Amino acid sequence: MIKIADLDVSTVYLFKEQTHPGRCVVAYKDHVGQQFEIPEADWVKFMLDTRRVAVAIDKAFHPAKINFGAYSDTLKHAHWHLCPKYEGGPEWGGTFQMNPGQTYLSEEEYASMIEKIRAEL
Repeated sequence: MIKIADLDVSTVYLFKEQTHPGRCVVAYKDHVGQQFEIPEADWVKFMLDTRRVAVAIDKAFHPAKINFGAYSDTLKHAHWHLCPKYEGGPEWGGTFQMNPGQTYLSEEEYASMIEKIRAEL
């Protein structure tokens, strides 16, 4: 992952595998193993950070939908995957793969994508 920005109680990263253009991860700032372990006072802030990133992805890339995933059997850190989906694109109408390993970009392409997201945050 490539760090994009620090937010109120989280950090947003660009997921290096970009089968779904604009896919990001929003990770809670402290190390808690599960979403429900986030202190209540931070939970709303974490959700607002996540919403902020989803809005930025929507404005920057115009997906048909953004899927949210919080899968974590082995990683002990609360986070959300924000996966933009495009009609007719990969996995449309189904669950996105955690790491399909199909699409990696050049450093310049990652930088351009990050700038688009930052401009909308």
